[in-house]
Amino acid sequence: MKWIIFLALFSVCNSNPMRTPETRTRGNDTTMALLTLNHKVQDIVDHPSFEGFGEMLLPLDDNSSYYNTSLRAVSSLMPYHSSVQPDIVLAAINNMIGQVGKGNTVFYNFYPVGQKQLDRSKEKTGLFLFRGKPGAPVAIISPGGGFSYVGSLHEGFPLAQQISQNGLNAFVIRYRIGSERKATEDLAAAITYIFNNAATLEVSTKNYSLWGGSAGARMVGNIALSGVTAYGGNDLPKPAAAIIAYTGQSSYSADFPPTFITVAANDGIANVNTVDRRVENLKAAGVEVAYRRYQTAGHGFGTGQGTDAEGWMQEAIKFWEKQISK
Repeated sequence: MKWIIFLALFSVCNSNPMRTPETRTRGNDTTMALLTLNHKVQDIVDHPSFEGFGEMLLPLDDNSSYYNTSLRAVSSLMPYHSSVQPDIVLAAINNMIGQVGKGNTVFYNFYPVGQKQLDRSKEKTGLFLFRGKPGAPVAIISPGGGFSYVGSLHEGFPLAQQISQNGLNAFVIRYRIGSERKATEDLAAAITYIFNNAATLEVSTKNYSLWGGSAGARMVGNIALSGVTAYGGNDLPKPAAAIIAYTGQSSYSADFPPTFITVAANDGIANVNTVDRRVENLKAAGVEVAYRRYQTAGHGFGTGQGTDAEGWMQEAIKFWEKQISK
């Protein structure tokens, strides 16, 4: 009878081992189990580290049609992006799981809960924090997705992880889908929230930077051109640096902050000639600009790893650090 009970318990404990992440205990130290490429999209949503906000890591407001998709095929969730590498996506997700296991908060509501309840369109908004050194300057990253999805998995979390590894703090914004205006209002609200709570968040807002790719770069460009107040935020300074990746937005002014711009010549969405002209116009207006024009990286190359844009992130971080040191 004892052997029957043992075999039954062994069968239960070892059935379907790859589906639902469990907590692991080592002595008195409890950590959350990391995900692997054998897991599925639903395992991100259901992971205990992301309780209450797991859906917001994913591109859509409702991602249930992708729940059964393997993390090896995560690129299928982000059709406007190229060079999506599942192992890089997974590393950034597991970084957050590790932070939660250490007792750190990774998700923050920049709209009060009561405001979200009154305006349901704001329900799927928030900020994900990748921590650098306490008190270090902060970057706020707006991923792209054509305002039809938010590509944080590829164009947000991996960038933030790399920034944090350089000792700087980085937030990734989950904004409202469907409207450039509302998305930029969300960015203004997020900047205001970070300024108002900088001490609690242990970040410095002095010399903060804004980063954006594609649609997210439009949001950054809107703030760089018109300021935070133009989109409903507090009267706050413009960023010390704007990092703008592969967008066809052409706006510029003499009041633009120092700007790092990158694009690939073979970009099928952002016209590279429009980007060239914007760079020329910014420089003519007296704005400090660094421009990296690659050849074959395509549109939405994220960190650029595995493409000819590899290394652009470190150059952009150095450009921002230059503004910090002024």
